[in-house]
This record gives sequence, structure tokens and C-alpha cells, in this order.
Amino acid sequence: MGNLPQYKLVYEALRGQIASGEFAPGDLLPSEHELCAVYKVARPTVRKALDRLVAEGVIFKHQGKGSIVRGAPKGIGILSISGTTSAVGSPNFSTHIIQRPEIRSWTEAFSFPIEEWERRAGCVCFERLRLLDGAPVFFDITMLPNVNLPRFLNYDLEDRSLFDSLRTHYQIVVKGGTQQLFAIRADKRLQEYLNVRAGHPILQLDRKIETNRPGFHIYSQVFCATRGYGLTGTF
Repeated sequence: MGNLPQYKLVYEALRGQIASGEFAPGDLLPSEHELCAVYKVARPTVRKALDRLVAEGVIFKHQGKGSIVRGAPKGIGILSISGTTSAVGSPNFSTHIIQRPEIRSWTEAFSFPIEEWERRAGCVCFERLRLLDGAPVFFDITMLPNVNLPRFLNYDLEDRSLFDSLRTHYQIVVKGGTQQLFAIRADKRLQEYLNVRAGHPILQLDRKIETNRPGFHIYSQVFCATRGYGLTGTF
């Protein structure tokens, strides 16, 4: 399970299953004993994950029965460490690639300074537009150090999780990170991508994400048009 706290992995997995409809409202989740066996973790770890889902109103506990699904997670989950694809969890969530991965030079990563070795290596940069029910909700720019990522430029990230791809192909696992939030107004580019008027309020998130590969960080800048949606999740 890499270096990500085990309870977060269990939490994110169950939250994603509920959001996708695999567990519907009223369904009984597997017992704590069964979840321990599935995720190969101790019971306190499972309980911590379930308690977080209870706190979010996603499930409730019925004495003598177990954990019951209350409803799908509310909001778009952009703050979740699982990444936007799995955080949203909706089958109606899709990705449109604006800029395919390409190698660029860089001197900084959005609002975060970079190390000298990162500057020398250059970065792999790509841009994506994320849609929910066909309406644009995120525009994100992602930068990774161009180090030990063979064939990454050839991977298709359309409707695929970046974090899952990094974990599957490169054994890079997200551990945690830092993010900074800014309130801005839409410029011409954001007006076009997010289908908003000039000056429309936009939430900007600059993120520096730590991984199990020492010194390897994922940097992203996410612009959110949150009309009709809330922001939820943990980081």
C-alpha cells in the first residue's frame, strides 16, 4: 500500500465505490472483518476510514447491522488526495486533453520554488479540462520532474487517473502535500475553457504533492468553476 496512510487508502477506495454507485443508498457495506481481509489492514485502520465516511454523511452505523450507505458523496472532491478523477467518482466525470504531455524548461512550479536538480531536469507538462455531466468544472495544469518516467509522453491520460497511472507504471505513490488557495477572476483563457463570463470568480489551487520517491514532487494548478457544486475532501 506504499507510504500513503492505510486508513486513507481504505477511505478513498470505499468513497469511490459509493460515489460510482457500486454501493447504493441503503446498501450494507462489508463488515469490518471483511474489510480488514480485503485491504489487509488492522481493524482500527478500517474503523478510522469508516468514521471519516460517517463524518462526511456518506454512511451511518446501525448497531447490530453495520455500516449502511446514506448516499453518494456531495461536492466535487477536488481537495482529496486521491486526485480529481477518483475523488469525483462520478461515471459522468470526463477529461478532455488540452495539451498532451511535453517536455519543457521551468524555473518555478506555480507558487512553489523548485530544486536546482529539478530545474536542470526540466518538466513534463500537460493540461486537462475536466467535465461533470458535460459541463466544465476544472481546468488543470500539471508538471512533473522529467526524471525516470520512460514512455510517459506516450500515455493517454484521457479519462484516466494520473495518480493511478504513476502508481501502476512507475510505482510512484502519493503520500501527502501542500496546497494554496486563491480567489481570482476569470481571464480570457478561463472564460473559454470553463464557459464563464469575464471576471467570473474562480478558485485557484496550487498544489505540491509528495510521493514515495524521495524528492519527486507532483505540481499542479487547478482552476475551479464551482457553480452548483461544493468542494469536499481531505488532504
